[in-house]
Amino acid sequence: MDGRDPSNLRGDKITGDRYYSPEFAQKEWDHLWTKIWHIAGRTADIPEPGDFLVHNFMQESVIAVRQDDGSVRAFYNSCGHRGMRMVSESSSVDTFHCPYHGWKWGKDGTLVDAQDADVDFKRGNPCGKLKLGELRCDIWGGFVWYTMDDDGQSLEEYLEPMVALYRGYPMDTAVRVAWYRIELNANWKFVTDNFSESYHTRTAHPQVPPWIDQDVDSARHEMWPKGHGRTVQPMRPSLSDRPAGGGNAMFEAELRKWDIDPGKYETYEEFALQGWKDLKAAKQKLWAEKGYRHYEKMNDEEITDSPHTVIFPNVTISFLPDNLVFFRSEPHASDPEKCYFDLWCMAFPVEGQTEVESIMAGPKPLREVMECEHREFDGGRGIPELAGQIVYQDMELAENMQAGMHSRGYKDAYLSDQETRIRFFHEVLNDWLNDSQP
Repeated sequence: MDGRDPSNLRGDKITGDRYYSPEFAQKEWDHLWTKIWHIAGRTADIPEPGDFLVHNFMQESVIAVRQDDGSVRAFYNSCGHRGMRMVSESSSVDTFHCPYHGWKWGKDGTLVDAQDADVDFKRGNPCGKLKLGELRCDIWGGFVWYTMDDDGQSLEEYLEPMVALYRGYPMDTAVRVAWYRIELNANWKFVTDNFSESYHTRTAHPQVPPWIDQDVDSARHEMWPKGHGRTVQPMRPSLSDRPAGGGNAMFEAELRKWDIDPGKYETYEEFALQGWKDLKAAKQKLWAEKGYRHYEKMNDEEITDSPHTVIFPNVTISFLPDNLVFFRSEPHASDPEKCYFDLWCMAFPVEGQTEVESIMAGPKPLREVMECEHREFDGGRGIPELAGQIVYQDMELAENMQAGMHSRGYKDAYLSDQETRIRFFHEVLNDWLNDSQP
């Protein structure tokens, strides 16, 4: 559907209580979070049998573990004896060993050893019989997904049409070069709202227009019945926000990198528009020679543009020609006015490249980051190294936006057409909360 056409909307109000009401948050847990597909982590984090991920979500904790046959299975992080949480962070084991009474569970979730198993259980030895609670688990895009819903849609059905749309991106080969989890004083929905429009870019991110054209008539806005949506943005200079002096060093450098002389264009319009077309042709011709192997199955749009994509309800991926940027917001376990914001900056390997521009976190070595940086935003003081980055600017807006939801003066959002996807997100959320999800 056209993501700029308000006629696709019912007109459900976006009221402030959605962002702070404990009752509304409970409805989200009951009807949304226990039904959707969640991302536990990346397949690259669990390459060998016994390697496992721990994903803590609100009061729940899930283990996703690599099996001997290479598959991945997910289990509740709760011992089948007395419910003890068995592990606290991702690692690698042959068996999961409960720290309370010593019960041991195999990688396949089966109980393999228990104290006094043969002599103290009148119902019979539980070993080989008891199993950990298992969840449905699947893989897409180099991510490990799971759902608490035993009877819901398959992952591919849930993601439709993302699997088909992004089949050309070798997502599983991307290297995570920056990894943050940041506590914010804002409801999780602020993040999805923010990434469902680029109307705020000119105000909040003045560094963006020189290299991504998000003008209202340039970007393409799309949305799908299940709540997913994207803004397809040409990676070329905006004609509305021209750098002082008329030049554009960033785009000039990109053209030169692909053997295009930026001085050959007579006007700024030709430089931006024809230069962008020439870049498509050059990349298609020279990608193998220059070591950009990940371009092999990507089309003209994918190698020069940025389809900024929201996967309902709380995952956003910026697909750039040479980078993937993963954003996720998750609710706080007890306070609806807090959330956790995940930022994973990933880059596709290029031959001869040892450092990359991570887009959201600055220059980084081209190697996997092994540990997550856990921070509190704290007005920006918690992540000073990200100051001035796009994502930092977004987080700066979050707390005042959250405060504004409490105002008696706020009744509903008055949206521009290019913000249509915000109301659509809330309408799909309402459908889930009423058990009538698409």
